[in-house]
Amino acid sequence: MRRLLIGYDIGSSSVKTTLLDADTGKVVASEGQPKVEMPIDSPQKDWAEQDPMMWWKYVVSTTQSVLHAGEVKTGEVKGIGISYQMHGLVLVDKDQEVIRPAIIWCDSRAVGIGNQAFDELGGEFCLSNLLNSPGNFTASKLKWVKENEPGNYAKIHKAMLPGDFIAMKLSGEIFTTESGLSEGVYWDFKKNQLSQELLNYYGIDNDLLPKAVDSFSEAGKVSTQASELLGLEAGIPITYRAGDQPNNAFSLNVLEKGELATTAGTSGTVYGVSDQPVYDPKSRVNTFLHVNHEANNPHYGVLLCINGTGILNSWLKRMLGGESIIYEEMNSLASEVPVGAEGLSFIPFGNGAERIMENKSVGAHLSGLNLLKHDKRHVLRAGQEGIVSALTFGFNIMKNMGLSLNTVKAGRANMFLSSLFREAFVNMNEVNLEFYDTDGAQGAARGAGIGAGIYAHPQDAFVGLEKVASFEPHPKLVEEYRGVYQNWEESLAKVK
Repeated sequence: MRRLLIGYDIGSSSVKTTLLDADTGKVVASEGQPKVEMPIDSPQKDWAEQDPMMWWKYVVSTTQSVLHAGEVKTGEVKGIGISYQMHGLVLVDKDQEVIRPAIIWCDSRAVGIGNQAFDELGGEFCLSNLLNSPGNFTASKLKWVKENEPGNYAKIHKAMLPGDFIAMKLSGEIFTTESGLSEGVYWDFKKNQLSQELLNYYGIDNDLLPKAVDSFSEAGKVSTQASELLGLEAGIPITYRAGDQPNNAFSLNVLEKGELATTAGTSGTVYGVSDQPVYDPKSRVNTFLHVNHEANNPHYGVLLCINGTGILNSWLKRMLGGESIIYEEMNSLASEVPVGAEGLSFIPFGNGAERIMENKSVGAHLSGLNLLKHDKRHVLRAGQEGIVSALTFGFNIMKNMGLSLNTVKAGRANMFLSSLFREAFVNMNEVNLEFYDTDGAQGAARGAGIGAGIYAHPQDAFVGLEKVASFEPHPKLVEEYRGVYQNWEESLAKVK
């Protein structure tokens, strides 16, 4: 009998479900829905919300699809893993009903609350104990609800992350992870427990937060009710959970000090692993517990995040005709103009407050536009180079924190499918880039195998994961892209 694992990747654009053969590491079936991006509601400026039941709807339909495509038999599925969009806030009442739309990762409404907490709790305390400013993270979003929606706050039974909500819908039980609590900036790294100081300051009762379990451990089983909806037998254990960026790193076998992973989906990220609780004094990049963290064997994930990444590229696609143009055509057009887009720079910060901009909403800007010279090709190239420049800005912060940035791993997906984007990334940052044929849903399935005890050692989970390509910087291009970045930095200074 086959040993199969299910991995869910709950993004803000889509939900992907993958069925993985635990013994070969090969994908048996995979399905992502919807085929167009899920809507993000913005009732007010800098707000971003989604209905959690929309995620669940696509979990149900994609599960049905992969079970059918994989011709799954009773007893074959051994574990379920969940990857989810980080920093979201999902509130449910005592009947496990959603109280209000989820406040998701790119929502900026709580920036002022987090900044005030940083000032009043003290920068030294926040950076040494929380390793971050409370900023715009989940704890601050919960405080926003307390201040602005007291009726909703009074109904809260549990305040969860998006992955906790999906696990609840699968099992009827509510848990979180220590890694997840650290993502919400609820965690005291010095005391290795919930930060009572922060919770007391915000007036948040500890009981509103779910009990924490290890990332690789059983946290509920598929309920009879969920079984009937999904077509999946009851009793299958949920054995892994992680935010999308630590999970992406895990999916690329980035587990130890000095290893790095990157993504370029709706947001763009670089995620590095450290064995020390490092922090940026301005909290422009953020430190959390990595999925394999243990008190006596510490692993910390250092996350650089750029909100305005793939969302800029999809905006450009809509502006150029939507369905009448495909991304490959956009990449081809962008490649027709030289490196630097003949002086045109794109500041990509148009998707809420940016952490690397100290939680300011800088906005998106075109700089250096010449109406007699520049056309859509230049704008497309400047867009991709602008995103890479923003990532480079963050890279430099990470270097100043003492992280070694030499080789970066990525899945073959999203903006890394563009040869121009890869060229700019490798040469502007002077790094080697390794490509793997994997994604977050595969990573979640592999994590489920560890949690279910199928893999005796974490390295065993990566059977079937192979490097499919690698890219290295070229001295001439390094010099050219150095000039691109310098021009971009000058444009950013004018905008700021």
